[in-house]
Amino acid sequence: MGKKSKRYRASLEKQPKDALPLDKAVDALKSYVTTKFDQTVEIHMRLGVDPNQADQIIRGSLVLPNGIGKTQRVVVFAKGDAAAAAEEAGADEVGQEDLAKKIKDGWTDFDVCIAAPDMMGLVGPLGRVLGPRGLMPSPRAGTVTPDVAKVVAEYKAGKVEFRNDKGGNVHAMVGKMSFEGPKLVENIEAFIKHIDGLRPQTIKGQYVKGVAICGTMSPSVRVAS
Repeated sequence: MGKKSKRYRASLEKQPKDALPLDKAVDALKSYVTTKFDQTVEIHMRLGVDPNQADQIIRGSLVLPNGIGKTQRVVVFAKGDAAAAAEEAGADEVGQEDLAKKIKDGWTDFDVCIAAPDMMGLVGPLGRVLGPRGLMPSPRAGTVTPDVAKVVAEYKAGKVEFRNDKGGNVHAMVGKMSFEGPKLVENIEAFIKHIDGLRPQTIKGQYVKGVAICGTMSPSVRVAS
């Protein structure tokens, strides 16, 4: 483990030893020594899923009640009326072959990529660039859709994507440290409830094994179930 900053070590001294009710966990997180920038607040959930089983993959997206405190950069593959609607909804860039070439050449300066179904023949070959960065459009994540304008508006409003990693853990941003406590609590509750609702029927035993929240540069706080 690398050397931690004086600020981080000071925060670590305040880290609760036990899991706390969500509202108390948020208070504890916000009590850490602050940085000069507004840290992103993240949630990390340890799930009792087997990532090697296709029917136990936890993946999707949702719009958090209070957004994420960040303006997401959205690009869209669409044509005709769908392209015009995406631009009107606030997409940062809309295109077809020109956008595909730009991405193929290595441009990935965006947070979300959305595609109309009739564009997937063009988008599919970009998987080598977009896939490793978690940017590949997917029907399951809701980023391959005939209603591209609606999805653009959702991401601009604070929609987040998630997918379990190889260890069965799910991670997502749920706001900013500057958010009022109740707004962070509301976002986190919404995320946990959504993940709870995705429990695969094939899972036996405990599904949610642990929940923790942290800031970009702060220690975590465990949340009591």
